[in-house]
Amino acid sequence: MSILEADRYFGSVDEIPLALLADWGTRAVLLDRDNTCFPRSTWQVPQEIRDWVDAVRAAGIATCMISNNFHGGEVRASAAELGMDCVHHAMKPAPFAVDVALTRLGVPREQAVLVGDQVFTDMLAGNLAGVRTILVRPQSRRDLWYTQLFRLGERVVLRGKTYEDGR
Repeated sequence: MSILEADRYFGSVDEIPLALLADWGTRAVLLDRDNTCFPRSTWQVPQEIRDWVDAVRAAGIATCMISNNFHGGEVRASAAELGMDCVHHAMKPAPFAVDVALTRLGVPREQAVLVGDQVFTDMLAGNLAGVRTILVRPQSRRDLWYTQLFRLGERVVLRGKTYEDGR
C-alpha cells in the first residue's frame, strides 16, 4: 500500500460501518473537520454525520477532531457541537497532531483510525502516524484555493480506486 492510499474509501462519514470499526479493534476515531464533518458550503454538520458520531461514542469508541484550520475557536466550537475534543493547527500531513490526540485519548495507534477527505493531508498524516485511514468524498465542492490545487493531484492518486458506494 502506498503512503497516499487509504485503507478504505467511503462516500461520507456516515457510510462507515460500525462493524468495520469493531473488526479493526478501533478504540479511537480521529475526524477531520472541513469538508469531512462540516461542509465548507454551509458550515453545518449534516444530521446523518451527527447521528454517526453519536453511534460511534455509544459503541464505546472515543472521538477527536483533528483540523489544519487555524481558527482555533471555530474548530473548538465545531468539536464541541459533536461532543468531542479537538486538535487545531494540526499541520497535517505532519503526524504530530495524531500523536497528540492519541495521547489525550490514551489509545495506541494500532487501535485508531483517521477519517478525512484529502489524500495529501489526512491520508498522508494518518499513514505517517501509523493509524488506519479512511478517505471520504468532500462534503462540498467549495474549497480553499490551494486545496483545489491539491484536488488535481488527488485525481491522479485516486485513479482506479473504488469507493464503497461503487462510484
